[in-house]
Amino acid sequence: MTAVIFLVLLLGAVPISIVLIMTSAWYVRASGNDVLFTSFAQQLFSGIESYGLLAIPLFMLTGELMNEGGATRRLVHAARVFVGGFRGGLAYINLLANMFMAAIIGSAVSQIAVMSRAMVPVMEAEGYRKDFATATTAAGGLLAPIIPPSMLLVIYGVLAQLPISDLFIAAIIPGLMLTGSFFVVVALIGLKQQFPKGEWMSAGAAGKALLAAVPAAMIPAVIVGSILFGIATPTESAAIASVIALMIGALIYRDLNWSRFLSMFLRVAASSSMVIFLIAAANVFGWVVIYEALPQRLTAMLVELTQNPLVFLLIVMGVLFLVGMVIDGIAALILVVPLLLPVAVGVYGIHPVQFGLVISLNLVLGLLTPPVGAGLYVAAAMTGARPTAIFMQLLPFLAVSLIVLLLLCLFPWLTLALI
Repeated sequence: MTAVIFLVLLLGAVPISIVLIMTSAWYVRASGNDVLFTSFAQQLFSGIESYGLLAIPLFMLTGELMNEGGATRRLVHAARVFVGGFRGGLAYINLLANMFMAAIIGSAVSQIAVMSRAMVPVMEAEGYRKDFATATTAAGGLLAPIIPPSMLLVIYGVLAQLPISDLFIAAIIPGLMLTGSFFVVVALIGLKQQFPKGEWMSAGAAGKALLAAVPAAMIPAVIVGSILFGIATPTESAAIASVIALMIGALIYRDLNWSRFLSMFLRVAASSSMVIFLIAAANVFGWVVIYEALPQRLTAMLVELTQNPLVFLLIVMGVLFLVGMVIDGIAALILVVPLLLPVAVGVYGIHPVQFGLVISLNLVLGLLTPPVGAGLYVAAAMTGARPTAIFMQLLPFLAVSLIVLLLLCLFPWLTLALI
């Protein structure tokens, strides 16, 4: 009956955090163990009693300060220096700028919204089809949950009790692989469709663009560098980056509009509180899952199907791809980690870092896949392109993402080489 309540609430479009809390409360009541209600609030609080979760609002704040302070615009302009002269140069610029922004924003949906407003009108003006320009921007948003910092990896690290810095470092190679594969897709489509030929910037203009972007580039460099060299934890690096973003926007670029500070902080507070409340609700749900011994039941079922770790990962990929189509990536991650991680590590001997990167990329593909596809509909809302047209243009990007995902399953060293 508990499973029925869960599905009814979920399909009834009830917010996932409320679904988790109500399902957990129903289970406690139905089981007759009313004494468990005395621990209910404690379980909610313990879910967010983690220093690592402070990184979420701090990274969100850094992204907002970058956008408001003009750093985003200068990074996009600097990307033109490196790839602007190739045929389809603006598409490459779009992807390169998305890679820069992925090292700052950490949220796919936020990145898609920001970059759609920035890049799609410019690409349209130079002769690109709106649906392709939107699809390229949306595909670039897939980099946000993989290239560090990543909110998905922060949450996975908290749930799995792993060092978040290890997850960030492990994500560098997969992030570069994903970016490179997107470049190949753009190159092949460009040859077939004869994209507009770009123009290289003059030496003087290129120098000015790069010089203007140096302060902005310090922010992702500080985030990744301080973690990579062990100078700061991810949470500390997020705090440092937000201070640097504030100083650059206020003192160097002087684009920060102080009158918009209140609305900016309200956006950060609203977004981060939703994520953190979801994590608290998931902790209660995980408590119920463990009490019901669901991981042990799942283990018995999967062991009957296969004892091969690769086959297990392929089964998980198929299931999570379907889950990601109907449930938001963060919510899905919170639901599946308590169930699948003990099985992956304890039964199949899969490294938890490899498993985290595989399921994070797997789930984020659902952001661009109907019927829910939050990222797909955000991109459509930002640009006015039809979701079906965007999805058709996205298919090559999704195909190469699946290839990268398979490589991460086949070769664990791709995720473990740097840690």
